[in-house]
Amino acid sequence: MFDINKLKFDEKGLIPAIVVDNETGKVLTLAYMNEESLKISLEKKLTCFYSRSRKELWLKGETSGNYQHIVSITADCDYDALVIKVKKDGPACHKGTDSCFTNEILEDETAKPFSMNGLYEMLEGRKKEMPEGSYTSYLFKKGIDKILKKVGEESTEVIIAAKANDKRETVYEVADLAYHIMVMMVEMGISVDDIKKELASRHIIDHKVKQEKMASDDNN
Repeated sequence: MFDINKLKFDEKGLIPAIVVDNETGKVLTLAYMNEESLKISLEKKLTCFYSRSRKELWLKGETSGNYQHIVSITADCDYDALVIKVKKDGPACHKGTDSCFTNEILEDETAKPFSMNGLYEMLEGRKKEMPEGSYTSYLFKKGIDKILKKVGEESTEVIIAAKANDKRETVYEVADLAYHIMVMMVEMGISVDDIKKELASRHIIDHKVKQEKMASDDNN
């Protein structure tokens, strides 16, 4: 058990807590904890902070439902700052955005790693801004029927490439299909997290079935 007395709270009794999405690695917010809110967080496994403006404790999600379930808490080398990895139930920011950090100042696009979440956010931006000359904007303007037609076409292309045992072409076509499926997801309001949760639930079921089958085999 970690000794909380090792932590170095500042002169106001606070310690900064950087909250990070456990799945994406995205920084969600920077908040502050005092000893009491940290103890509540450890007990409930939910983030609880100290509001410097209201001068009171606040359990994240208590009013909004956007709870943050703690996966891990790590202190820095000087024990005067915390990184908290969480699984979130909804937006981290009070403005309704996924993260509080949305005001981009500088970013090297060539060094930006690819992620499905990043692609999803880009597609959301295309739907919101509808820039001229964008193929994605064209799909959103045409609507769900056009998007579904493309999903069907790309599914067929994947089957043809795989049937021909052409790995390179299959990879290309799977990427096309994945892109069009994500356009469909954005159009329907289905998030990447929705798909991850569904897959995770199937993994648990599959693991349980596997264990039951192994137990059955042992008894035979």
